[in-house]
Amino acid sequence: MGTPDTTREPCPDRILDDIVGAFGMGITGGSVYHFIRGIYNSPAGARLSGGAQYVRMNAPKVGGSFAVWGGLFSTMDCAMVYARQKEDPWNSIIAGAATGGLLSLRQGFRASGRAALFGGAILALIQGVQLIAADKVASAAQQQQVFMGEAASLPPAQVYGRSVPVPETSSASEAGSGSWFGGLFGKGKQKGSEDKSGSKTQVLESFDAPPVPTYEFN
Repeated sequence: MGTPDTTREPCPDRILDDIVGAFGMGITGGSVYHFIRGIYNSPAGARLSGGAQYVRMNAPKVGGSFAVWGGLFSTMDCAMVYARQKEDPWNSIIAGAATGGLLSLRQGFRASGRAALFGGAILALIQGVQLIAADKVASAAQQQQVFMGEAASLPPAQVYGRSVPVPETSSASEAGSGSWFGGLFGKGKQKGSEDKSGSKTQVLESFDAPPVPTYEFN
C-alpha cells in the first residue's frame, strides 16, 4: 500500500470535508458573481436590491452544484484508493474524469465523454502544479539543511563564505600605529615625552635642599 496523503482527511471523512468546502466555495464565488451581475442588469435606483435578489436566487444553486461535484469526486477518489490500495495523483485524475462523465451522462455518451476528458485534464493540471510546488519546497528545505550542516562545521569566522578579521590586541595596534605613523608623529611624541621628563627633573633640581649652616667665623 502506498504512503497515505497526510495533507487530507482520511478517506471516509474526506467526503464530508470536501462537500462542505466545495459548498462554501460555491456560495462565496456565486454570491460575488451574481451580485455584480444583478447590479449590472438592474435599473438605476434599484441596483443594490437587484444584486441582492440575484444572490438569493442563484448563489444557493451554485453552492449546491459545487457540493454535488465535490462529494462525487471524493467518493470516486476513495473508491480508487480502496481499489488500487495506494494514494497517488492517478486516483484524483481518474476520479475527476469519472465525476465529469457521470454528471454529464444525461446529455448523451458523447457529451459525457467530453466532460470526462475535460475533468481528467483539469485534475491532471492541478496535480502537476501541486507536484512541482512540492518538489520546489522539498529541494529548498534540503538545500537549507545542507547549508546549516556546512555552517555548523565551519569556524564562526568563516560562516557565509567570508572570513571575518580578528580584532588586533592593544600591543599589535600600538605596533601598527607606530609602523604607519611613526615617521610623522612618532618622533614628536618621543620628543614631547623627553621634554616632559626633562622639565620634571629640572623642577626637582631647582628645589634642592639648602646648605647646612656652620658656626665657624673667620
